[in-house]
Amino acid sequence: MKRYLIAGNWKMNKTTGEAVELAQKLVESLKDVKDRDILICPTFTSLYSVHQVIKGTNIKLGAQDVFYENSGAFTGEISPIMLKDVGCEYVIIGHSERRHIIGERDELINKKVKAAINNGLKVILCVGELLEEREAGKTLEVVKTQVEKGLNGISEDEMKNVVIAYEPVWAIGTGKTAKPEDAQEVHAYIRELLSKLYSKEIANETIIQYGGSVKASNIDSLMAMQDIDGALVGGASLVAEEFTRIVKFVK
Repeated sequence: MKRYLIAGNWKMNKTTGEAVELAQKLVESLKDVKDRDILICPTFTSLYSVHQVIKGTNIKLGAQDVFYENSGAFTGEISPIMLKDVGCEYVIIGHSERRHIIGERDELINKKVKAAINNGLKVILCVGELLEEREAGKTLEVVKTQVEKGLNGISEDEMKNVVIAYEPVWAIGTGKTAKPEDAQEVHAYIRELLSKLYSKEIANETIIQYGGSVKASNIDSLMAMQDIDGALVGGASLVAEEFTRIVKFVK
């Protein structure tokens, strides 16, 4: 049975010491949560140390990015094997900041998705539109392209290792959040798209998260929507009390 997935993307925040301290607080405050999955994604430099804190608990470890080769002359990159080695189960791929600040294209994102899955990692594939695309009425068109290109060559069997996160770019770090009904519309569209690309069964089983200024104050209304299966939380995941309340949302 599909379980809700609440993930904290710590982005470029927290030294190793600070990351360990936050992880310790979350282990304590979330130890009673059993009916949903919890994921935290620290920076690369903190992954090993955070894993030492959370291993054996109900909190899973994820990375914020990955390269598409297992080794080689790729200065500054981190391979799927390296992520597995430090305890990662998940990796975020195609986050809007990677797309629109770093300049990653769908083809590169697809290569990363394949490499991660081939090495036993679960993928959170991020999709979402810019403000100008939304205002031009292109939201569904943009999301369709990103989903189709991101999943190109991914089989039905491999889809059990894929989570999709809908993150409207205009809502990330801005304090603006898509209205629950608007988010639901896009989530339902993604699920219908997956049923066409794969099957109704795959569409129903795939976790589709919402991301974009998720906070303790709006998590309950977002999670009340039929097709929202979790959240990818940014800034609010850096505060233990806030993230704990988000994880413990009331459905």
